[in-house]
Amino acid sequence: MKFIFNPDIRDPKLNLAVEEYILKHLNVDHEDYFLFYINGPSIIIGKNQNTSEEINLKYIEENGIDVVRRLSGGGAVYHDEGNLNFSFITKDDGNSFNNYKKFTQPIVDALRNLGVEAELTGRNDIQVGERKISGNAQFTTRGRMFSHGTLMFNSNIEEVVNSLNVSEEKMRSKGIKSVRSRVANITEFLEREMEMQHFVEALLHSIYDGEQPERYVLRDEDWEIVHDISKERYANWNWNFGKSPKFDVESKRRFPIGTIDVRLNVNKGTITEAKIYGDFFGVGDIQDVEQALVGTRFERAAIREQLMTLDLKHYFGNVELEELVDLIS
Repeated sequence: MKFIFNPDIRDPKLNLAVEEYILKHLNVDHEDYFLFYINGPSIIIGKNQNTSEEINLKYIEENGIDVVRRLSGGGAVYHDEGNLNFSFITKDDGNSFNNYKKFTQPIVDALRNLGVEAELTGRNDIQVGERKISGNAQFTTRGRMFSHGTLMFNSNIEEVVNSLNVSEEKMRSKGIKSVRSRVANITEFLEREMEMQHFVEALLHSIYDGEQPERYVLRDEDWEIVHDISKERYANWNWNFGKSPKFDVESKRRFPIGTIDVRLNVNKGTITEAKIYGDFFGVGDIQDVEQALVGTRFERAAIREQLMTLDLKHYFGNVELEELVDLIS
């Protein structure tokens, strides 16, 4: 498993482009890659989220915080120089997507070696007791995938609180009173003080069983493509924010797989426009579902009939047809 780390690059638009480049352009079929990256102050939005509703836009603009949408699903997260991001980039063997334990266990083991009583909880979090120190997400395309996550080492938790709009419904579902009480930095649980550089070294020592990892250093021709990806996707306003028109019908509910938020425009009893947001973890492009709803009569039977033609678990995860019909209609 080759290791990639560009510690001097703190631009999330570039770091996410590096991850996408490895996934799509390096020989992942025959070689696994392990990536570390550290971003400057930024909000990283999940693939299907409504950016304008997830962030405190006024605060973000006043404080020069970047907003970048990632390829994977899940919720919005705050990054800064006290947050270490990791990504396992591999061939999708058909048994690894949604298997978070496979990819988080090496991280959990490394943290435990440092005296941090970490464990994978829920669908995608690493926690110490009741407090979250890492969130994880995955993305798959054309037989390749990555499983990536955050490690809140010494992040500014006040900025997490200030930058994000966390719904009361989500907090109630997790049984928490505030984001501040829910999240924690790894430094709070370490047996001794440690700088980020030594934390990185300790993780690598554990993950690579004490061996020196073989590094892959991006070449000039690699960086040319990385910069193209960054410009075309991660620096693109439409990708990061997109248009959020007003809708006639809004239905939102939190399921075990995450929040699903459906927005519809209806004219003369027919759905003319559909948009679906949420922090669910699906594989398929949610635009397929949106397009399937357009032209459908806004009535329960017609919506059910249209949704029956789709593999809903491919797009949302473990959610039932009738649950979605109830939500939309």
